[in-house]
Amino acid sequence: MEPKAYVQSLVDASRKAQEIFAAFSQEQVDAVVRAAGKAVYDSAEYLAKLAAEETGMGRFEDKILKNRGKSKVTWHRLKGVKSRGIIRRIPELGLVEVAHPMGVIGVICPTTNPTMTPLHNSMVALKGGNSVIVCPHPRAKKAGMETVRVMNEAIAKEGAPENLIQIVPEPAMEISGLVMALCDMCVSTGGAGMVKAAYSSGKPAFGVGQGNVQSLVDRDMNIADVAEKIVAGRTYDLGVLCSCEQCVICPEENYDEMVAELKKRGAYYVEKKEEVDAMRAMLFPDNMLNRDSVGLEAVRLAKMAGIAVPPSTRLIAIKLEKFGKDEQLAREKLCPVMTVYSYKTWEEGVNIARTNLLNEGAGHSATIHSHNAGNVDYAALRLPVSRITINQTGSNSVGGTLVNGLNPTGTLGCGSWGNNSASENLWFHHLINISRVSYIIEDAHVPTDEEIWAK
Repeated sequence: MEPKAYVQSLVDASRKAQEIFAAFSQEQVDAVVRAAGKAVYDSAEYLAKLAAEETGMGRFEDKILKNRGKSKVTWHRLKGVKSRGIIRRIPELGLVEVAHPMGVIGVICPTTNPTMTPLHNSMVALKGGNSVIVCPHPRAKKAGMETVRVMNEAIAKEGAPENLIQIVPEPAMEISGLVMALCDMCVSTGGAGMVKAAYSSGKPAFGVGQGNVQSLVDRDMNIADVAEKIVAGRTYDLGVLCSCEQCVICPEENYDEMVAELKKRGAYYVEKKEEVDAMRAMLFPDNMLNRDSVGLEAVRLAKMAGIAVPPSTRLIAIKLEKFGKDEQLAREKLCPVMTVYSYKTWEEGVNIARTNLLNEGAGHSATIHSHNAGNVDYAALRLPVSRITINQTGSNSVGGTLVNGLNPTGTLGCGSWGNNSASENLWFHHLINISRVSYIIEDAHVPTDEEIWAK
């Protein structure tokens, strides 16, 4: 079967399933969503092992935590939330909001998150009464297929129609492009090329932007505590997440202490010019991130750069002076390599972070370690990012947790900064249409022209 006819057959089957699912009650929908999430939670270790073996990226143990954590927090936030039929009445405005499914949702998945992405996007799509077609990355198709199989077996027990969640078994660029063009809505979580293709498909789309998470450290912080969070974030799943910390920017008087605390936690500190140059050449040959470096252990990365490091090395921390377009190493690195800067004033530190982000990573995220509300506000007004988390580990916090208010997601919208249509975490409300029934507001005061234009 030629590609367009094949994808159309998937869409047709998906649409039939969605039409049946659209008649499910809120309780029935929620039972299906819960079953999908719980199935991946229960199969977290199996799916993590499969993803690590197939892609050769990241750390198996962290992928277990990712599968369990994202399924758990997503269901926790979705549980009991109205998403079908009349979802809200606003009497003071005379409005009634009615939710409608968008239909067939195409889900494009990255090789760095081949199990969590189809899990989360399926859960939020199903919450709105939609059906799903998953396009896995070719390097992670087995992990993606097993994730969908596990979810399908579970939701079938809750009465879900066949083909409610489908997956393309032999993914290719042409197939992914057709899924984007033939579905009713597309969620593209991957490289810039795939996101651009989604926005060019002629159908509504949500995409992501490139990460380059900057971590600002204030003078009022315990450096050891901050270092613990930053190392945990930078090394999580060997740095393959776009939400992992990329650089730490700390006060000049705390710089040596920060380096010492990073070393205590397994960092190899790079400051000699020849070693800095070697890391730059290895990570960014021909001005592009070395794909062979993605998700590798720090020891292997050092060896690739010709640097001898202790076998216990967990990450590589590089001292830098230049930033923004003047320094390649200030860009996103999808591996346990981070950069370290010092600043004299908070304003200088914010400027370093801002300049790095405007060069790469605008719209994504930043973390701030501070108890100074004025400094936090100063940074928030100047950093071009959609999320700033305070005193948290970036790799986990910006994607939503049980202890912050961000919606849990695997698709981090970066707004117009990142050429995205949303500047927030993808959630079920992005995947429904809402009709608004408008009544006359009883006893509404109709102001005079003079009242309206009065200063």
